[in-house]
Amino acid sequence: MVQFEVPVIVTPAPQDNITVLLEQRVEKTPNLALFSVPDGTGWRDITASEFRTAVIALAKGFVAAGIQPGEKVGFLARTTYEWTLVDFALFYAGAVMVPIYETSSPAQIQWILEDSGAISLLVETPEHFARFDEVRGDLPLIRDAWQMHLGAIAQLTAQGVDVPDAEIERRRGIAKGEDIATLIYTSGSTGRPKGCVLTHSNFVELSRNAAKSLDDVVSIPGASTVLFITTAHVFARFISILDIHAGVRTGHQPDTKQLLPALGSFKPTFLLAVPRVFEKVYNSAEQKAEAGGKGKIFRAAAATAIEHSRRREEGEKIPLGMKIKFALFDKLVYAKLREAMGGNVQYAISGSAPLGARLGHFFHSLGIVILEGYGLTETTAPATVNTARKSKIGTVGPVLPGVGIRLADDGEIEVRGIDVFKEYWNNPEATEAAFRDGWFRTGDLGSFDEDGFLTITGRKKEIIVTAGGKNVSPAALEDPIRANPIVGQVVVVGDQKPFIGALVTLDPEMLPSWLANNGLPADMPLAEAAENDAVRAEVQRAIDTANARVSRAESIRKFTILPTEWTEASGHLTPKMSIKRNVIMKDFAPQVTELYEQTTATTTVPLG
Repeated sequence: MVQFEVPVIVTPAPQDNITVLLEQRVEKTPNLALFSVPDGTGWRDITASEFRTAVIALAKGFVAAGIQPGEKVGFLARTTYEWTLVDFALFYAGAVMVPIYETSSPAQIQWILEDSGAISLLVETPEHFARFDEVRGDLPLIRDAWQMHLGAIAQLTAQGVDVPDAEIERRRGIAKGEDIATLIYTSGSTGRPKGCVLTHSNFVELSRNAAKSLDDVVSIPGASTVLFITTAHVFARFISILDIHAGVRTGHQPDTKQLLPALGSFKPTFLLAVPRVFEKVYNSAEQKAEAGGKGKIFRAAAATAIEHSRRREEGEKIPLGMKIKFALFDKLVYAKLREAMGGNVQYAISGSAPLGARLGHFFHSLGIVILEGYGLTETTAPATVNTARKSKIGTVGPVLPGVGIRLADDGEIEVRGIDVFKEYWNNPEATEAAFRDGWFRTGDLGSFDEDGFLTITGRKKEIIVTAGGKNVSPAALEDPIRANPIVGQVVVVGDQKPFIGALVTLDPEMLPSWLANNGLPADMPLAEAAENDAVRAEVQRAIDTANARVSRAESIRKFTILPTEWTEASGHLTPKMSIKRNVIMKDFAPQVTELYEQTTATTTVPLG
């Protein structure tokens, strides 16, 4: 059994809870800009001491409203400054937040509030409240439903003016490291969401040790970031707490369509994103270049960037001709992309799915080091991460300090350490099944290289076994296909079937540009595009690329393009944009059946 375990590099403090991180930050740098909020066309800074003052004022409001220590409060909102304000106010009031994804359906909202035993709910928008109101009659425990769009934060703050400071100080000290800090429900990609009990120590110890490992990213003077992925997910939630500990100036942009303007004005030094964001940046730049008649230049620049980065990482000598081409493309292409991302981005932390070596090398040549990491809700986000000084493109990095990872005989990744959750809420059977000898069983498959860098190879439950007995990992095929500009999502099928097939959806954001660049109507409906010969040929090219990486038995022989999207709203994607494979297989069973109605595979698909 392969095992890597790294001791902590910061002495544990089992009495500390998350509020201590803010107290220490204010004591150390009270005037440091800890947040910036949109203000006209620019940003207005909020210092550490100003943030603490606002946190305590809101905490008093929660106390005045009757929230008791240990009680659970649901929170349904987008990624904004107020999200972290509410988060810390609840910590200071001694309460436990239960975050709810902003895209959750009424049934999901009901399940999370009901299962957690939440007694109050705070929502941001009228739409959020309407979804809750639909099921409110079935939630007798909910006493209050505050609405931020109606001024709830200001009202609560005003309500708490008579609560003494001593009461907040008492409450914020009640919780110890081993106590519950938050109850985060899994995204439900494989069934009903389970509540993960994450403790104060999970966040405190992981923040302190990760900050040391990522000191070149989060601890440099002027470190800043813009959060745009949902803070209801543990990935962004952890980073928001880490930023307070490390003194990183944080901005927020909940509307991803406004992300590039936000990056341009905020000018962050690092980003937190999922691979789909980097794919969109690359594909948008490629299609823009194509539209301007510079597609050939962009592709040549991209190929040079990838090869230049690969040679640098492997320590190979870079030929003079490549150096000259790289310098030229740096002025013509790379510099413009850097400027589009704000001009100051040096690092990007990527998680939730494999990025792929191609994009990793491309952005590395732009001067942006993408630090891929790996983790789950149950591990408070990261268990491994590449660092500025110890990084390998294509891997999810080495084990973080305070964390241990071992591989079971079948390759399943098992984790123990400071980041591993306490239990599943109200679900002792699931908790027992999730652990083996004190190690959390992730369900993911991986491999270590000789230097201790982890590579994710698939998901245990998703392994497809063909009728011929061949084991196929869908991710190995899906990830390179999804990188194509016009592909939205893809699901590989073929369990107990004679060959591998695929269901493909088109990307409605990228499709119009691609159609226009290829002499087709930009407003072509999805249903028509799904049948278009040029579109099918482009999807075929994406599948050819994936097939070239695998054996003949693993290659995709047939595919179908669906005339629809898979989204969170349709119930086919999780909030972090992961596919709900079981839901898709159920909803699109007729299309899967149709793939195998003819026993002969298409002859136009290369077999790798």
